[in-house]
Amino acid sequence: MTVLKQGFNVDPLLQKQAACISTMTYNEYWQVIDAGIAPDQLVTFKYEDQGVATLEDGLYTLEDNLSDPAMVDKLTRFIAASMKGWKYAEEHPEEAAGIVLDNDATGAQTEMHQVRMMGEIAKLTAGSDGSLDPADYERTVATLLAGGSDPVITRAPEGAWTHAITDAALH
Repeated sequence: MTVLKQGFNVDPLLQKQAACISTMTYNEYWQVIDAGIAPDQLVTFKYEDQGVATLEDGLYTLEDNLSDPAMVDKLTRFIAASMKGWKYAEEHPEEAAGIVLDNDATGAQTEMHQVRMMGEIAKLTAGSDGSLDPADYERTVATLLAGGSDPVITRAPEGAWTHAITDAALH
């Protein structure tokens, strides 16, 4: 087996350079479908179903910022505004797509793709207020430690997350 470094597109599969690729349900998966491959032609393995899903996107800050009241205030307001924006985008996917398209300097994005991505993101965020789920964090750490002779991390992080900002912003 040869492992390829994959970008944010599905070209290796379409060009028959790879027999298997990793995709996100909100992006690359639909690139495969849009390229003319039917869903029933694909064998899909969901990381969640395999017990190895890992956390992806997040917001990060240096620990020292959590002891600076002015920075905590900024972070709290930023999280509150971000989550309000995500909820608005979930409820108004066409408008959200328009905002993305208005700011796409490349001209590569399409309304159909952006609306569909927002619909897929909404499925992933349904029922969440944006706070980190400690069980998801623990599963991620376990998965990253489980790399045999070449783990992604070699010890569990300590003090790597907090609910201090999200608690203040969202509750």
